This record gives sequence, C-alpha cells and structure tokens, in this order.
Amino acid sequence: MPEKTQIKLFEESKIRSVWNEEEQQWYFSVVDVVEVLTESPTPRQYWGKIKDREFKKLQLSPIWVQLKMQSSDGKFYKTDAANVKALLRIIQSIPSPKAEPFKQWLAQVGYERILEIENPELAQERMKELYEKKGYPKDWIDKRLRGIAIRQNLTDEWKERGITKESDYALLTAEISKATFGLTPSKYKELKGLTKKNQNLRDHMTDLELIFTMLGERVTTEISQQEKPDSFDKNKSVARRGGKVAGVARKETEKELGHSVISSDNYLDLEKDKIDSK
Repeated sequence: MPEKTQIKLFEESKIRSVWNEEEQQWYFSVVDVVEVLTESPTPRQYWGKIKDREFKKLQLSPIWVQLKMQSSDGKFYKTDAANVKALLRIIQSIPSPKAEPFKQWLAQVGYERILEIENPELAQERMKELYEKKGYPKDWIDKRLRGIAIRQNLTDEWKERGITKESDYALLTAEISKATFGLTPSKYKELKGLTKKNQNLRDHMTDLELIFTMLGERVTTEISQQEKPDSFDKNKSVARRGGKVAGVARKETEKELGHSVISSDNYLDLEKDKIDSK
C-alpha cells in the first residue's frame, strides 16, 4: 500500500495518518482517535473493548487495516488504521461530546487534501503557517521548506532505485550526514540536546546547516539519476559521494568564516515558549 505518513492536529492533539496514493484517501490511527474522543489513559484497551463488543461478538468483518506508523519511541509499528468511512462507523460506538466536531474535522482534512492535489503549493503554504505559529524566522522557514522538497525528491529517487525499507532510508541518510558533517543524525541530535525521539533534527538546524544538508541530498539525487544504482551498496556509495561534495563545501566555508558550521544551537526555546503559553 503506497503511503505517506503525516501528523494531523485536532484541537492540539496528534492524529497519526497515512495518505494512500493509490486509493487517494487518508487512513487514521484508530487508537489516536479513540484517545482524543475519550481522553482515556488506556486508549488501546478502550479500542480493544470496542472491537470485542461491536465486531467480534457480532461476527462482523474488520473495517480497519494495519499500517506501519511511527510510535513515540521513534520506531514504526503495525497500527490499526481506518479510512474516513470506516472511522465514522467506529465513532458511532464512542459516546463523546467531541464526536461531531471530529466528524467536521475529518471532512475538512479530506477537502484540504483534494485542494492540495489540485494545487501542491497549498501544502507548502500550510506547512509555512505551522512554522510561523511556532515562531521560526521567515528566512529560516524558506530554507526549511526548500529542504523538505529536496528531501522528497531524494526519497522518490531512492524508491525508483528499489529502496523501500524505512531502515534503509535511515542508513542512506546517515551516510550523507557523515560525509557532510562527520556526524550521523543520532549523534547530531545528541550535540543539539535533542533527547526526545519525535524531535526532528532539521527543525533545529541553523541556516548553514540546512543549506549543506540540502546540498548533500541534492547532489546525491543528481548522481543517482545519472548512474541509476541498482543495489543498496551502490546507493550507499552514491549517498557517500553526494555527502562528500557538501562536506568539502562546508570545510571551505569554515575556513573563510573562521568557525565551525556544525552548531549545538537549537530551537528548543520555541517548544518551551509554546508549552509555557498554554
């Protein structure tokens, strides 16, 4: 099932979701929805009871599927997921004052996706608004969004080359990062004091760090498109070469500036400000 995983927000609560390109529809984590609607401290058990009561005992076929979604520990696990039609049916089994607002939210999410398909620039505009609300500088946001587009081009190229596993994406990304900065993403996160699994390293990079990240990934994409590597090892070699180009440029920049581009600076203060303002 071709998919793109995203986090949707309903009243500041996270709903993991997957876009199915083939079916042109969203699938949502049922457990996340149950947690939002019930505010239960044990949403998995709550959902288990609904399945037993509404489906197993009545011998009804499951209306959900299992898709891999990222958990709070950063790893991907199979998770019960449902499309809008199935989710509306599940919601009927959950007494909650949030049910109607949630249904309206589902309709809005679907409508927004249709608009984004017709005009992809809308997706970037929404992402820009999210970063602006968090307090990021506008010039930083422009670089971050450009980096997202470059990253998407790279992952699309890797798919063309037969790379499909999340673990392989991570290994190839680490090769680019090591060649560019001399650090794997995990070590880079340690340097920046990012201790939570769900903290995105790139959301805490400086302008120059974003620029060299983009350069390494764009060069990797260009080399791959020319050479068309047909194995993981060949893709790994291409990733290392693409990162090396960015690494050489970084070192030359550091000579001119007289200081390292690699920084422990982060944007954790923006996350703290958001929490304090609640």
